[in-house]
Amino acid sequence: MGSAPPEDRPPSAAADLPGGGSGAPPTTWTARTTGAAADAARRAVWGDLGRPPLRAEALRGALVAPAGPLGALDVVAELPSTSTELAARVRAADAAGTAGPPDLAVLVAEHQSAGRGRRGRTFTTPPRGALTLSVLLRTPPAAAGLLTWLPLLGGLAVVQVLRRHAGLQAVLKWPNDVLVPLAGGDGEPGSTGKVCGLLAEVVPPARGVPGDAGPVVVLGVGLDVDLRRDELPAEGVTSLRLAGAATTDRDVLLRALLRRLADLRGSWDAVASPGAPDPAALAALTDPVREVCSTLGEPVRVTLPGDEVVEGVAEELDADGALVVRTADGLRTVTAGDVVHVRPGATS
Repeated sequence: MGSAPPEDRPPSAAADLPGGGSGAPPTTWTARTTGAAADAARRAVWGDLGRPPLRAEALRGALVAPAGPLGALDVVAELPSTSTELAARVRAADAAGTAGPPDLAVLVAEHQSAGRGRRGRTFTTPPRGALTLSVLLRTPPAAAGLLTWLPLLGGLAVVQVLRRHAGLQAVLKWPNDVLVPLAGGDGEPGSTGKVCGLLAEVVPPARGVPGDAGPVVVLGVGLDVDLRRDELPAEGVTSLRLAGAATTDRDVLLRALLRRLADLRGSWDAVASPGAPDPAALAALTDPVREVCSTLGEPVRVTLPGDEVVEGVAEELDADGALVVRTADGLRTVTAGDVVHVRPGATS
């Protein structure tokens, strides 16, 4: 088991590193949703109290510095993709020579109409039925070799939050999916469904940006919270509601997730400082990922970029977070690919 996430305060009122964009992004980081009046107006417009909007102002008050760990928090009604929008804001600021979104800036969309997943896949979520967000991570130049751990640590944060707050025995499927047990009647005993996907991208620096600037990473997270069965986007996908979660309060989950992400980011920063990583510190950071990774020890079929297929038993995550698979021809290290856990006797 990984270390337990820290206590969370309740809301005051209650390199396969994804990305998609809309119009000319602003060159300064400004909150688009402000004040209790704006929150009340959204409730009046949306009206679905079964899926209330996020309490944006309260979230900012609790999570943005100096009260919390974040650099900024922006909640918007709708975007095609939070990751593409956030990356576009970074590029626009670089081109204009302005500061742009700060480290640990978070962009949340109540409705994401064209979210991007791995291998160019897209998805949509119903308004206020999920948590769709992206987090900006400005990393030091020395950290380039450890970037592949960031989406895995994001997955670890989701797993720990769901175990603690939702009462679900969540696990991480390498490289970027979080699974939870399916509720009775939704599958064979012991079967799981995907409840969250994560994807990260490195934002290339604009021309003229100093070469000594470290990589800028956008980490996208899509967590299905309150989706009904007829709203699920694909087979094998579930939601917290359908899985019988102890809570589907998106404010509670978002607060807990962003705090845990910030904690793990701090630990990652310590390991990613100049010089060779301290082996003990690296193990303390990455061993909890291995402990919640359900892929390890399983027979797997991995479809690589270019459609090559690797089959064998997933044995380990190496120092870079890559999956080591024991095949009939020996060990094979996989840095990116679509993984299927192969059940005995299964054909797919």
